[in-house]
Amino acid sequence: MKLQDLHLDYHIVEDILKAFLFNEIRKFGFNSIVLGLSGGIDSAVVCELAVRALGADNVLALMMPCASSSPDSIEHAELMIQKLGIRSEEMSITPVVDAFFLSVPGDQLLRRGNIMARTRMVFLYDVSARDGRLVAGTSNKTELLLGYGTMFGDMASAVNPIGDLYKTQLRGLARHLCIPEPIIDKAPSADLWEGQSDEADLGFSYEAVDLLLYMMLEKRMDKRGILAEGVAEPFYDRVRKMVVRNQYKRMMPVIAKLSARTPGIDFRYARDWQEVR
Repeated sequence: MKLQDLHLDYHIVEDILKAFLFNEIRKFGFNSIVLGLSGGIDSAVVCELAVRALGADNVLALMMPCASSSPDSIEHAELMIQKLGIRSEEMSITPVVDAFFLSVPGDQLLRRGNIMARTRMVFLYDVSARDGRLVAGTSNKTELLLGYGTMFGDMASAVNPIGDLYKTQLRGLARHLCIPEPIIDKAPSADLWEGQSDEADLGFSYEAVDLLLYMMLEKRMDKRGILAEGVAEPFYDRVRKMVVRNQYKRMMPVIAKLSARTPGIDFRYARDWQEVR
């Protein structure tokens, strides 16, 4: 199999995702969104889709740098703000995270990264409450499957238009949407500390893992069939373990069942119902 097998008709994808944002946000009773605009490709695509679906007046971009952020992050976020003509605000998370970091050793990067990701989401949900805007998510399918994200941090949102797009598909959509090339071409990074990059953290490229995940999920190929495609067994085993181990990140909290209609298991209140039936 080749990466071309993951290609989608991005005209259709755009139409579906614009309709998704327009309809779902209104089902919640909202008209506008706020999102964290990091300068990366994921948030750039969500921002572009939101403007096309809702109009520039209904999209607010929040830039949340910290002391260790790359200067490119703000610069690339500004490219999208200027391109789309949307409102933006800049809120530094440095004072908040520095207070946490007093008790977290400098070499414990995972803890520090989690604090930064969750602090950014606190800012987003505070603006959501302030303005009556819904928080839009920016986690892609590859990140969600691998668990490469922070629960109640960058993985938190009310609506996520890109959660069913692999990273390589997201790049294809970004080109279709005419996202600025510097954003598409730069190395993906959560910008949590100096020099941090997604692929260095993961130990493999998005292209390689997307193709493997596609064979595992979409094609439903077994291990033997995937290895026959030239995938190394240690790589297969590691990725499969990540997908299985991080299932809890893709679920609502598991509730112990005591009644006939347990929230999240049997009883799922549809937000477009008029009354409980």
